Amino acid sequence: MKYYIIAGEASGDLHGSNLIKQLHRLDITADVRCWGGQMMESAGATLVKDYKTLAFMGFVEVIMNLSTILKNIKFCKQDIQSFQPDILILIDYPGFNIRIAEWAKKEGIKTVYYISPQIWAWKENRVHTIKKYVDKMLVILPFEKDFYSKWQYKVEYVGHPLVEVIESFRAANLPSSTHKIKTIALLPGSRKQEINKKLPVMLEVSKAFPDYHFVVAKAPGQEDAFYEPFLAPYKNVSALAGRTYDLLNQATAALVTSGTATLETALFGVPQVVCYKGNPLSYQIAKRVIKVKYISLVNLIMDKPVVKELIQHEMTTENCIKELKELLENPARKQQLQQDYFKLKNLLLQGGNASSNAASIIYEFVKKQ
Repeated sequence: MKYYIIAGEASGDLHGSNLIKQLHRLDITADVRCWGGQMMESAGATLVKDYKTLAFMGFVEVIMNLSTILKNIKFCKQDIQSFQPDILILIDYPGFNIRIAEWAKKEGIKTVYYISPQIWAWKENRVHTIKKYVDKMLVILPFEKDFYSKWQYKVEYVGHPLVEVIESFRAANLPSSTHKIKTIALLPGSRKQEINKKLPVMLEVSKAFPDYHFVVAKAPGQEDAFYEPFLAPYKNVSALAGRTYDLLNQATAALVTSGTATLETALFGVPQVVCYKGNPLSYQIAKRVIKVKYISLVNLIMDKPVVKELIQHEMTTENCIKELKELLENPARKQQLQQDYFKLKNLLLQGGNASSNAASIIYEFVKKQ
């Protein structure tokens, strides 16, 4: 059977690649064409567009790049028509994918949405569009099933794909017992515009912790030359490319930008401070439309402030130092955090193996069609 998958971000590339592997396991005739990245391509898909050319973050940035986005949508529709897939699989990336779902419905193409857009955070009225144009929704966060239920839309909770990814990595990469370097991980994001905002603040924190080595996790696709001017003034700072999980597996603590990285850090059991600073205008717009209490997935899933969030004007060097010291020097705080991380992981495990579950549901759905 023929599968067309659209992912527009690094996390979508990761989860899409594991989904593709499971689809190939179930369907030896699977022909997969995708928008994604190198991981999806390595899993056996034909890559049409790399997500690195698609990612625009923030209201202002989207408006500035609207012509490019519209051209991509037009090309995507043409490519889907040419491929004639048995199923269209959409992975998050709502601004783009919901438009494609609406078009696909009119074309008679069946759609499955794997990893729901975060419409519970903002644009809740998008649920009407999803109900109308998406044939099947697979969710990865426990509370999403209840959210859709109140709108009388049946969805399936498949578990969170990061649990299996990180458990597999940790099993194959046990930290050395002789490892003595005290390491603080810095995860400033994947896009240049967010790195420019957050990394300078994170790096200044290193001056207050001379006994620790700070390591920046470079984003996939960002060249080394981009990071060099940031790192040059600091003595106890280095950087790694393509080894974020290696870094988290050894880290003592971390400063982490909001998003999927907060959940990854928690699943590695690393104490963290969540940091967010964006375009001032985009932030002011977001502040008025976003309805959730927290910006980190850890706090959202647990529905309480498990990890400290420093947002916009609160993300200062002084505040980062204060919160990082609390994580490093307060045993009670560390113990409570680990207990909450344990509960978080158990919540996510309730759905089972997400990639395998999602692939099975999609394969059976296509067969019935």
